[in-house]
Formats: sequence, structure tokens, C-alpha cells
Amino acid sequence: MAEISTLGEFGLIRRLTKDIELKNTETLKGVGDDCAVLNFGSKEHDVLVTTDLLMEGVHFDLTYMPLKHLGYKAAQVNFSDVYAMGGTPKQITVSLALGRRFTVEGMDEFYEGLRLACDAHGVDIVGGDTTSSRTGLAISITCIGMVEKGKAILRSGAHPTDLICVSGDLGAAYMGLQLLEREKQVYYQQLEEARRKDPKATLDFQPDFAGREYLLERQMRPEARKDIVEKLRSAGIRPTSMMDVSDGLSSELLHICHESGVGCRVYEERIPLDYQTAVMAEELNMNVTTCALNGGEDYELLFTVPLTDHEKIEQLEGIRLIGHVTEPSLGAALITRDGQEFQLQAQGWQAFS
Repeated sequence: MAEISTLGEFGLIRRLTKDIELKNTETLKGVGDDCAVLNFGSKEHDVLVTTDLLMEGVHFDLTYMPLKHLGYKAAQVNFSDVYAMGGTPKQITVSLALGRRFTVEGMDEFYEGLRLACDAHGVDIVGGDTTSSRTGLAISITCIGMVEKGKAILRSGAHPTDLICVSGDLGAAYMGLQLLEREKQVYYQQLEEARRKDPKATLDFQPDFAGREYLLERQMRPEARKDIVEKLRSAGIRPTSMMDVSDGLSSELLHICHESGVGCRVYEERIPLDYQTAVMAEELNMNVTTCALNGGEDYELLFTVPLTDHEKIEQLEGIRLIGHVTEPSLGAALITRDGQEFQLQAQGWQAFS
């Protein structure tokens, strides 16, 4: 019997879904993209459907994640999948599994964050389910969106000579997580020392977050990039492929290369980094490029565009050209600042590792 960790999340998905045959004409695109694409007879729009499952202790830690922020983030990560298909989120359903330690007031806070995110993106909460849990909090959100008929942007459309672009900056969310984990460790160390002297001791602990607010915001309150999709539309640019950066830039690039049957070259010096990310990485003695490639949870948009859109892309604020698509025989590689070439590896978030 093989352990699931030997396959990894995406290997498991490919194994479980490789023999699935679509039976309904309404199903235009199934497994393999950020959303499924459906059409129920509309001549104007296709329907996008995506779902995410967040587990306490795996995807979030309530030691430092307020429930209001968690609700906000849980909604945003679903909106991000719809925007990654070039669509607009419209509705969500929310299902929760709750342990006994959760209170009504705590769930009010969770839904306050959820509603804030929905209000900001014009999304309706239309249903869901609740049940009990013996292992902590579990959150499952399904998001329904719309996209112009036949215009969903898939991962499979990249072509050799296309340009590779990414929005925003990368690695900040991962650095925010490292900061939170560091301060959590300091807290428990100090609490343990205090309780050696007095078993009932409590601790008035103030975490050291000064000058790192951006990193915390990126980890705890990510923003789905609706603005980038709107900029591309306004500029008349239709990406040939696109997905959001949830598991790390390396993983997402490899997904696009796999689905499109292409290779790629990305340049280390072009990967967008925030100053706080670089400072934090140095403080923790971590390689900032590695953090940007493999950190995950940035929820930026990674996409490819035809070479003819080069001038248009260069004029758009908040978008960075980081490389180009190649023939598949060349593989997927990172070109370092000193000109060395390294094959990209999917070392980002792995659910079963």
C-alpha cells in the first residue's frame, strides 16, 4: 500500500481523475484548472465553479489568526480562483465543521470577515451547511462565477514565445507566516519559563511586529486581484493562460507548462519582491528568491500573453514581466542573476507532505 505523500496533492488528483469521462454537454471543462467551466444554454456567459477546503492545523492556526481575518481570507482565496479564469465571482456557499470550543460570538466574527470580503467583491452568500467536528475547525467554500462565453482563461493556452507575467510581489505572505510562527514560539518559550516558577502563571506578551505590517497583511488579509483582471480587459489584453499563485510560483509555472505542453524561462532578477520581504528573509537567514518561488499564499495572478502585447504589458502598473515560454524540450528553468540555469521544482505548498 502506497502512502499518499508519495504522490503529493496534485499527483493524487491526477491519479483519481485520469479516467473520468465527462457525460454532460453542459460541462465544458472539468478537473485541471482553477475552476470548472459549465454552460446551461446561455449564449452570453459560461459558469465558473470552484471550491476550497481549509483545515485548522493545516491551513491556519487560531493561535494568531483572528476569526474575522480567517473569514475574510477564506472568501478571498475562492474569489482568486474565479479571477484566475478571467471571470467575476457572483455567489458562494459556506460549510463549517465546528468543535465544541467555538462560540456563537466567534462565528459572528468569522461571518463578519466573510461578509466584508463579499461586500468588497459584490458576492452573495447563498447557502451552505454546518456540522460538528472532533478535530477543530474545517471550512469549505464553493464559489460560483461568470465569464463571457468561450472566454474562460485556462492553464493550457500558453505557446512558445509568449511572455510570462505576474502581478504584485511574491514571498510576502510566506514571510508573514514565518514572522507569526517565530513570535508564537517566543510566546510559548516565555510562558514555559514563567510556569516553571508558577504553574498558574499567565503572560502579558507583546509580539514584535514593528515595521512588518505589510507581511502580516499579506498573510492574514490577502486580496484577490480583481483590479488586475480589470486592467487587462481595459488594455485589450487577453492572457493565453492564467492561474493564481497559491502554492508558490515554481509550482504554478510547472502547472502551466504541464497543461500547455511547453517549457519556460524565468529570470531571478525580474521576480518582484517587496522591501519588507527581503529584510525579513535576511533576518531569518533565508534565501529571498527561494521564498518567492516556493512560499505560496500570495494570491497574485500568474499569466502568459502573446509577444505582440509586450508594449501594452510594460505600461501597466502592478504587473511584472518575469520570463518567456519556450519549447517543451527546453524544460522549465530559473535563470539566476549570475546567468546560471536551474530546473524549476515544485517545492511549494504540498498538502500531504
